[in-house]
Amino acid sequence: MSIRFRLTLLYSAILALTLILFGAVLYTIQARSTLDALKRDLSRSSERLAVAVLWSYTHPAIPLPQPERLPPVRFEVFIDDPAFQGLREREIVRVLDADGNLVASPFGSAEDALPLNATGLQKLRNLNEWWEIASAQDGRLLIYNRPIVAEGELISIVQTARPLAERDRSLAGLGTTLIVASLLTLLLAFGIGWAISGITLRPIHHITQTAQAIGAESDFSRRVDYTGPNDEIGQLAITFNSMLSRLQDAYQRVSQALRLQREFVADVSHELRTPLTTVHGNLALLQREPPLPEEDKADVLTDLVEESDRLIRLVNDLLVLARADAGRSLLQEPASVRSVVEEACRQARQLDRQREIVEAVPDVTVLGDRDALKQVLLILLDNALKYSPGVITISAEGVGDQVSIRVHDSGPGIPADTLQHVFDRFYRGEADPAVPGFGLGLPIAKAQTREQGGTIAIESQPGSGSIVQVNLPRSPTA
Repeated sequence: MSIRFRLTLLYSAILALTLILFGAVLYTIQARSTLDALKRDLSRSSERLAVAVLWSYTHPAIPLPQPERLPPVRFEVFIDDPAFQGLREREIVRVLDADGNLVASPFGSAEDALPLNATGLQKLRNLNEWWEIASAQDGRLLIYNRPIVAEGELISIVQTARPLAERDRSLAGLGTTLIVASLLTLLLAFGIGWAISGITLRPIHHITQTAQAIGAESDFSRRVDYTGPNDEIGQLAITFNSMLSRLQDAYQRVSQALRLQREFVADVSHELRTPLTTVHGNLALLQREPPLPEEDKADVLTDLVEESDRLIRLVNDLLVLARADAGRSLLQEPASVRSVVEEACRQARQLDRQREIVEAVPDVTVLGDRDALKQVLLILLDNALKYSPGVITISAEGVGDQVSIRVHDSGPGIPADTLQHVFDRFYRGEADPAVPGFGLGLPIAKAQTREQGGTIAIESQPGSGSIVQVNLPRSPTA
């Protein structure tokens, strides 16, 4: 069952309940008011007749006068009194004695008697009036029984009645009208409610269609086009678009990560293939029959050791990158830049004792991981030793809340199209194949610097050397 149908059904049910309550109240008020009006008319008529009956009993020998306030009525059998000579045809009048026996009626027939039960007769004997609704041959009657009292005793009973057929027909017509009008109103209201709920829920339907299209096409760049007011549906559209933006960013990051992962696996496979092939080939040579000469065996073993060392270095570099990708947290503590630079330069000079490395580092302190900073500097110095034949300068300075460390070489420089890829894994550009390395040094340096809350960048132009700048947070306790 759709929301649209449920809303329309709920609206129609509320309207139906309202119409039922309204119709019941209106019908009850109409029935009560008409019955009260009939009672008032019967009471007034009965009062005039009671006066005439009482006069006839108290003045039997005196001719009945013509009361000014009593219209002439015709009632020949019971009494020749003007009060009974003008009864309206719609009213039925009977005169009973104190025991409830019929005394007079328009036609003087015993069949003219009107119902009077024992409870009503007892009430009348107690000098109380009595109302009763009874069924007759021509339909229901409203009967008013009025006691005629003389000297404190019940001497007679006047019954005035009026048929309820006209009232019943009127109430039946009113009930039919209310039912038909309510049904037509409900039908019309259901149609209007269905149309209004469709218009109201149209933006939600549009959002649903958009979500289905996005799910089918995986196109997270689409948005819900909503131009209505900023109501609940407007807030839903805004929230949905905001969710799509976050999903788009996450989807792009996942796609980028998957692409990098595929490239990474392909590059690792490529880099591992060469040393493993070399190791496999040398092991096959050692298994040859007849065996190799001792000199050849020594060369093979040397190649095996070198390739094993190369594999170990590659695996270690990959582990460093894997830890960085996993978000391994580094220490955040004060570290003296001068001390770290001195250690890194001392180890770098062991790689090439003939090269000159100039240190120009003041006594500044950074907030980071000392071992990670040392590893970054060793990577930069190692690259400078590989690609630069001249002097290498390492300097540092504090600028505001940052400390900048620069490694400047005098090498051939890096072309612009290569410079934008130097931090990509396994990327070596047009490097000399004789220069050892896997293209993982600068990616490791970038990952280690980023984990310490810093940045790394390279400035280079062909023929002018290169400057690698590392920026790290300055220690507030410096």
